[in-house]
Amino acid sequence: MKKIVLLFVTMALAVSAFSQTTNLKKLPTLGIGFNLKDFKTAGLINTKSLSDVLVNKSYAKVGEMAPGLNVSYYQGLTNNIDFMATLGATFTEYIYKGKTFGNNSNFLLDLDAQLNFKLLTDNYFVVPYITAGLGASMYRGTYFMANGIGGVGLQFKLGEGSFLFLQSTYKSHISENSKENINYSLSFASPIVERKAPPVVVAPPAAPVVVPEKDTDSDGIVDSKDKCPAVAGTAKYDGCPVPDTDKDGINDENDKCLTVAGLAKYNGCPIPDTDKDGINDEEDKCKDIPGVARYQGCPVPDTDGDGVNDEVDKCKTEVGPASNGGCPEIQAKIAELAKNVYFGTGSTEITFKNYKPLDEVVTILKEHTNAVLSIEGHTDNVGSEATNTKLSQKRADAIKAYFVKKGIDVNRLTATGFGSSKPIGDNKTSKGKAENRRVELNSKYESK
Repeated sequence: MKKIVLLFVTMALAVSAFSQTTNLKKLPTLGIGFNLKDFKTAGLINTKSLSDVLVNKSYAKVGEMAPGLNVSYYQGLTNNIDFMATLGATFTEYIYKGKTFGNNSNFLLDLDAQLNFKLLTDNYFVVPYITAGLGASMYRGTYFMANGIGGVGLQFKLGEGSFLFLQSTYKSHISENSKENINYSLSFASPIVERKAPPVVVAPPAAPVVVPEKDTDSDGIVDSKDKCPAVAGTAKYDGCPVPDTDKDGINDENDKCLTVAGLAKYNGCPIPDTDKDGINDEEDKCKDIPGVARYQGCPVPDTDGDGVNDEVDKCKTEVGPASNGGCPEIQAKIAELAKNVYFGTGSTEITFKNYKPLDEVVTILKEHTNAVLSIEGHTDNVGSEATNTKLSQKRADAIKAYFVKKGIDVNRLTATGFGSSKPIGDNKTSKGKAENRRVELNSKYESK
């Protein structure tokens, strides 16, 4: 079936390629019609096969189909492809997967959008076509469904722009409540606008034949009026060349810099460089201030005015010293706050007394949005190193999770556990061990 459809589309496009020289695109057209909706045959084809339905003649009779009305809009996209939008209404009982949406027949509204691929153009009496598109349905004003549409049809030309359409389409379900069905329709359509007549092209009158006078140097000045008939010149100088000492294309009469090539807009002189920065005024956005070429003649900017120019300033909108890349000094404050965060022996729990220093760090990170934070977890020497490494990682992860919960982007945070490998206190004393059960916070800035 797919191969047949592909062949049909290919033939339609091939014919279209040969017929584009004449505008045969369908005008905006409105149609009304009658349709029959067949759920039975579509259901049998879906559960069995088309051949089985045809052999056993188990397809639905007309009396088993639901009648309805439709309104269609047609618009030609090319000579062989039409757009069609159809609004159809049917009064029927809708059953899906063995269940019915209601005890009686109800109102089913279909809205379809399709492309009709025609084998012939609209100047033929009978035009076969295939159609494909998408549709949406509403049942009882409550249930909504979506369908894929494919089918075939015949278009009969009745007059200038008027057509009769016979069409059969199969709707396959693509949403939860949709059910496959077959639609048979008969529609009459007429254009709602008139085709514009092609413009009348009037050939211009033939120009009189003029025999040109001789122009030896081909400068547009005939020899009888050319004082330099063998050398191309200009009319201003009676056919002789215009004097131009510096060869800049500006004659000496109008050139204020006779020996230096320049431009006409500067009366034959070069483009000026007011601030003497090597960038001429036409390309210099800061004509009175020396600058550099990459900033179009302006100095390297310093947005925050901290004396660190934007090319090396990692915090362009925050004042900071050059020693810190132009960013504020926040590391010392964050490191000091981290000294107030400790854990109990073998614990990864963040206790109430840790909230205040951690929340102050959160405030600093929210104020300095391009600062990133490295979280280091540490333990005392109680237990094996493997156990302490896992414990320290969990402590670092706990602090990271706390910051994320407080609204800090996880991509700004890294967490690493070092076990007991970096003690700051004496592990032989309780005080020293408590000092070692800690986290350290190290901040730095990343350029944005």
